[in-house]
Amino acid sequence: MPISSLPPATSDTNAPQQKQLRAIALVVLDFDGVMTDNRVLVDESGREAVWCHRGDGWGIARLREAGLTVVVISTETNPVVTARCRKLGIRAIQGQADKQAALIRLASELGLDAAQVAYLGNDVNDLTCLQWVGLPLAVADAEPPVLALAQRITTKNGGYGAVREVADWLLAARPQSPPPTMSFPKELPHG
Repeated sequence: MPISSLPPATSDTNAPQQKQLRAIALVVLDFDGVMTDNRVLVDESGREAVWCHRGDGWGIARLREAGLTVVVISTETNPVVTARCRKLGIRAIQGQADKQAALIRLASELGLDAAQVAYLGNDVNDLTCLQWVGLPLAVADAEPPVLALAQRITTKNGGYGAVREVADWLLAARPQSPPPTMSFPKELPHG
């Protein structure tokens, strides 16, 4: 049965959960249905566009500031995924029919074991990844088999801040989470 989606408490009764969250060094995300609301807009030329949540981008930036690696693994190969991941400064591994094999290769590259990996998914092509990782996570509107495997389920749907919610959980478990930083230009351009 999944753990409540509430933010992690700091009491001693949650110590094992906190330890598990602190052990995470790699956060792997599916793209469609996790970073998006699982819909796609297709124009008459076949070009695709999706909606992403800016809060998710902020959460990813905070995870990176805290030293965690964030990567997208996707079954599809799509310029939309490439563009969004490039903007966020994270790696995108696309065109993966066997997402679990790609995940295991990635963890090996980084010298990590399954206990150090969190995976956030939403659909049946995420099941093998969720079975392998130490922290299987699902967005609120994930498919029933995914929800059944998840140790934690976000309160938010994919594309509506679920990634930010996971980032908040992971950062809250770390004793020295960096404070939010925002950089603004010293002077705005005139014009």
